[in-house]
Amino acid sequence: MTKTILIIEDDKFLRELIAQKLIKEGYETSEAIDGEEGIKKIQEEKPDLILLDLILPGIDGFEVLSKMREDPSLAPIPVIILSNLGQKEDVERGLKLGAVDYLIKAHFTPGEIIEKIKNVLK
Repeated sequence: MTKTILIIEDDKFLRELIAQKLIKEGYETSEAIDGEEGIKKIQEEKPDLILLDLILPGIDGFEVLSKMREDPSLAPIPVIILSNLGQKEDVERGLKLGAVDYLIKAHFTPGEIIEKIKNVLK
C-alpha cells in the first residue's frame, strides 16, 4: 500500500522539491501551505507521516502539533519537523510535543530528508 506524506510548508520551492522526490520514491504526497490547511488535511486524509515546518502563516507548527496531540485519532501519526528554527529550546519543544525527529533545513539536503522519512516509515 502506498504511504501518503503530508508536507506542511509555506516555501513553495522547497515544498515542490520534496514532493517531487517523494513521488519518485513511490510515495503519495499532499501539500498544505499553512497551519490551518495543514490541520484540515491531517483530519481529512490521515496521512502516514507529516513533514512540518514550524514557521507558518497563521497557526504555527507548534500549534499544529498541539492540536494533533489533543485528538486521539491524529496523535499516533508520526511528524518530522523541518525548520529554520535551530535553537535548542525550539528543538526540545518540538520533540516534547510529540515530533519523532527535528531537522534543521540548512543542515539537510532533500535527499537526506527523504532518507529520514523512509526510516520513520519502516
